[in-house]
Amino acid sequence: MVRLGTGIGWRPEIADDIALLPGIDWVEVVAENICPDHVPDALRRLRERGTTVVPHGVSLGLGGAERPDPGRLRALAERAEALGSPLVTEHIAFVRAGGPLTASPAIEAGHLLPVPRTRDALDVLCENVRIAQEALSVPLAVENIAALISWPGEEMTEGQFLAELVERTGVRLLIDVANLHTNHVNRGEDPAKALDELPTSAIAYVHVAGGVEKDGVWHDSHAHPVTQPVLDVLAELCARTAPPGVLLERDEDFPAAGELAGELAAIRGVTAAGAVVGSVAGTASGTAEEAAPAVRASAPVSTPGPVRASAVPEAPVPDTVRERLALAQTSLLSALVGGTPPPEGFDRRRLRVQSAALTAKRASVVAKVAPELPEILGTGYRPAFARYADGRPMTGGYRRDALAFAEHLLADGRPDDPAARRRLTLWWRERSGPAPLASHPAARLARRVRLALSGRRAA
Repeated sequence: MVRLGTGIGWRPEIADDIALLPGIDWVEVVAENICPDHVPDALRRLRERGTTVVPHGVSLGLGGAERPDPGRLRALAERAEALGSPLVTEHIAFVRAGGPLTASPAIEAGHLLPVPRTRDALDVLCENVRIAQEALSVPLAVENIAALISWPGEEMTEGQFLAELVERTGVRLLIDVANLHTNHVNRGEDPAKALDELPTSAIAYVHVAGGVEKDGVWHDSHAHPVTQPVLDVLAELCARTAPPGVLLERDEDFPAAGELAGELAAIRGVTAAGAVVGSVAGTASGTAEEAAPAVRASAPVSTPGPVRASAVPEAPVPDTVRERLALAQTSLLSALVGGTPPPEGFDRRRLRVQSAALTAKRASVVAKVAPELPEILGTGYRPAFARYADGRPMTGGYRRDALAFAEHLLADGRPDDPAARRRLTLWWRERSGPAPLASHPAARLARRVRLALSGRRAA
């Protein structure tokens, strides 16, 4: 496996800082945010310097009941090729439900949701992973996700679920230690036990990120500093194996470059200490526990080696299995984003927390893809979006969601301020026609002039 070193999630907002940070061996980019034919100049310059770039997908939905969409797989493969990447990564999650398997409208979560750790779900996930592996020209690694809720009737622990997935498919693992900490707080799962059960030789790299605890619930925000408990989980992992790469994630509320450098230094300190422990454990006589008390006797230090899938071919997953999973996932997602009754066995309070988190995430992403909306609506943006999203699932991606939100406001005669309503009307008209919005500088200037004139008329 490729030795990646220390990296950081590449985001346009901190591209200049990343270019100047010392000791950045590689970066990870959100695959859906990159166009293969128009790689951002800052990212291209990093590649020219020899910095490895890994595309990280968020919309494939490998844990969903449907088979992976061929178009999304092609897009992921194209990004890996355009960036010269040694691997690609995705999540063990479902992101949409409904559709043909349930004879109901397709709906989207707008974020990552956990799959049930059941035999049915594992069978579907394994087949979906194999389909993805066949479509990609580079190795695939899949990430454990953070969760606010637990499925009733689960049959395996997280570690057991991941271990069997690796055994059956040969897929690599992207282990997010912040997500292990999140699941510890939210679902009472012991990170050390999960690490003990993992096939550490399958780890491709590791994510580290910050979060925040509110009312006893840990939110994996990627908008806060990395906390000591998350670094402690990283230390637990490094006491068991030398990960090929460790990466710092930050998606919002970006700090100054010095703070990012400090977090990267803390991560390097933990991994370096783990390497020392591993060296001592590997060379000293006696048990690993005698040589280095931080290393558990049940979890010997290892180094990444080849991962081989089971040689026994698996039969296709029966449609009835996919249909059962589809009904369960659709029922849950409908309760979270569509206002339907909660499925039996779920914690209703946690479902409300998860529902609010999905709405907040949806509002944040819409604000990024359509920054004019919060500019036009000001402090009323988020309350208005929350009212719009209540009972209205996303069905066509974030850009379509932004248009639908604007349509909803205008149909209700909002915003109340006439100037803001005119600006919103102009914004919607320019983006809802058959042709895409022009991006030429002259076209952008014309739009700004029209907006200025509409403001003057309002005055």
